[in-house]
Amino acid sequence: MNGAQALMKTLADAGVTVCFSNPGTSEMHFVAALDHEPRMRAVLTLFEGVATGAADGYARMAGKPAATLLHLGCGLGNGLANLHNARKGRVPIVNIVGDHATHHVQYDAQLQSDIETVARNVSKWVRTSSSTAELANDAAEAVATAMSTPAQVTTLILPADVSWSEGGVPAALPTLVLPPVAEDDVIDAIARAIQSGEKTALLMGARALREPGLLAASRIAVKAGVKLFAEVFPTRIERGAGLPHVERIAYLAELASVQLHGLKHLILVDAKSPVSFFAYPGKASDLVPEGCTVHTLASPSQDAVGGLSKLAQKLGADAVQPVLQSATRPERPKGKLTAEKVCKAVGHLLPERAIIVDEAQTSGVMLPHFTKGAPRHDVVTLTGGAIGQGLPNAVGAAIACPDRPVLALVGDGSAMYTIQALWTMARERLNVTTVILNNKSYAILNVELQRVGATGQGGGSGEKARSQLDLSNPGLDFVQLGASMGVHSVRATTAEEFNTALENALRSPGPHLIEAVVPNAFAGLKLRLLPHVLSSLASLPQPLAQLIKRKVSP
Repeated sequence: MNGAQALMKTLADAGVTVCFSNPGTSEMHFVAALDHEPRMRAVLTLFEGVATGAADGYARMAGKPAATLLHLGCGLGNGLANLHNARKGRVPIVNIVGDHATHHVQYDAQLQSDIETVARNVSKWVRTSSSTAELANDAAEAVATAMSTPAQVTTLILPADVSWSEGGVPAALPTLVLPPVAEDDVIDAIARAIQSGEKTALLMGARALREPGLLAASRIAVKAGVKLFAEVFPTRIERGAGLPHVERIAYLAELASVQLHGLKHLILVDAKSPVSFFAYPGKASDLVPEGCTVHTLASPSQDAVGGLSKLAQKLGADAVQPVLQSATRPERPKGKLTAEKVCKAVGHLLPERAIIVDEAQTSGVMLPHFTKGAPRHDVVTLTGGAIGQGLPNAVGAAIACPDRPVLALVGDGSAMYTIQALWTMARERLNVTTVILNNKSYAILNVELQRVGATGQGGGSGEKARSQLDLSNPGLDFVQLGASMGVHSVRATTAEEFNTALENALRSPGPHLIEAVVPNAFAGLKLRLLPHVLSSLASLPQPLAQLIKRKVSP
């Protein structure tokens, strides 16, 4: 075997059987080795950010890593944003990045760069394989590290001569170490905090938001009266009818502070202590209420479900019946199309076992409210905040779960970052319905322009400032863009048109795109959103609730 062939077999033996690629000259022996390994599915993408985002979406749904094949440091650089999202979501990915032959490096050719430095921004493990004999061992270590707890992004740099030279020997995956469960003294301390009678909440993330963790957490909530929260942007959350409902922390720090108001104990379960997404003048970055003690039931390197189960047992909640979300759907929307009605239609029509990839930004604020009682489904969100994740994630999710419908909700600005993903959807005949909410602006930045105080400093209201957030000149035609890449595409301007388009897409195989033309309704924060964004508002002391209403009222 040459190095590439040994590498390919090592990956497949370890269960890495999908490679999202955008190769170049240095990777040609790896490309040729694909023909020698029938277990490896090769998926071509037209941009490295699609390859990395697709690997992210695949791993979230498959529970194991995919590989990427990227061309030198520049190709890796093109894929960094979605690798950042994967790193923040603790998602396993194995990057294979080609490099010049070792003897060619000295000449500093046009594509020569310091790949390791680029990779370290997003990778827990980085290695340049120095010999064909050791290449497969390096690959096995990369896979094992990616699959550790917490899961990691790893990057194996493959010089061309290490790939083409003979003498490759496949290697076996090392034994993976199971993550530990919280110690007894930690469980005892958290149980005492819960039993104190003081206001307490669990903040859950990552693996805790799957069915076993949700059920255990609900039993604890029923037994002890604690509140259940999920991170703002979960890596993957299972939800819908028949599962416990968990309230996500709001993106807006002002609203998150209300959700957390009055807490005396906040228990982290595979989640980070809550902080504001950005810094704002005169506002706190740490969202933990004053006087609240933060406890860690499960760190990212620990067994989250095991910790919840152990705590439930300690509290005597093992036999308690969890509270499950009843089956409810919103009415079929009518009239002029708005972002709210798009979310309402999704809740009305969502099929069983759907996967929602949510990068709808401001337009998707109402989505959790309208889908909480829909048939059981998964939601994948923008974990790292780097836009351009939605369409590639949908590609990966559809390949990981070919028997499940995938629905990607994406903002118009976000869609343009990785619009090439539509071509891969068509090429692979993936069952993805893409909804692009076209409000002709970076709407979320209109909100942020006000929140950071820029408009109050003599700026932000002029034509030049407004033009930086406007996408209407020239307008984007997503129907033509989708059709040009082989995706059946339609436009909807009324709720009735959108309902029909979504029904047709969900019952027809292959990729579909719906351009939902909606007004920009979020130039300012509207009071009417509060009951949906923040269900805990009604439980606040009346004077505080009234104060918040006055602050956010238009």
